[in-house]
Amino acid sequence: MAVTPASAVPSPRVPPERDTRSWYERVLGWPVAGGPPLQLVTGVRFDVLELPYEAGAALLRRFAVTGPVAAGGRGMRFLVAPGSAEELDGLLDWLEWGGVGLDLTALGAGGRITAPVPPGESPRGAAVWLRPPELGCEASLPALPGPGQGTCPGQRASGPDLVRLVAAAATECHRTRLRRRTPQPLAFS
Repeated sequence: MAVTPASAVPSPRVPPERDTRSWYERVLGWPVAGGPPLQLVTGVRFDVLELPYEAGAALLRRFAVTGPVAAGGRGMRFLVAPGSAEELDGLLDWLEWGGVGLDLTALGAGGRITAPVPPGESPRGAAVWLRPPELGCEASLPALPGPGQGTCPGQRASGPDLVRLVAAAATECHRTRLRRRTPQPLAFS
């Protein structure tokens, strides 16, 4: 059997950065920075809740509808309404999770995340959309409850508000942390 030299194997198709930048800037109207890798600026059109992949997968099973969700590395990023990052610590305290070591963080104004490749592209090792953004759906990103929250076109019901999403995320982060420490099933799983 003949072995193909490594130099003859084509590298995976990586979308040109200008196409990705164009999709974010022109189609979605989201600010981007840097590159490569291209970065999405948080705190303008959305903030981000970051949590471990396992906890994020449990959240996706729990909620049929959320805002956009991306995966990259060992974590998931849930897009939430701008300004939500500032509320995280207070919400965790109010939900009685304050002081508990959770792998749950938020990125708001001044933050950046690696831009997932546009839907339909999936180069190895790149951040990807698990639930891609839809044009004009920032109004339905999870936020503190308020009047007039609508849904994106084509969605049947709005997703969880920020309080419910953070409560569920904290629970799943805690469960994930406990599973890593104990090999036996948890009584409340």
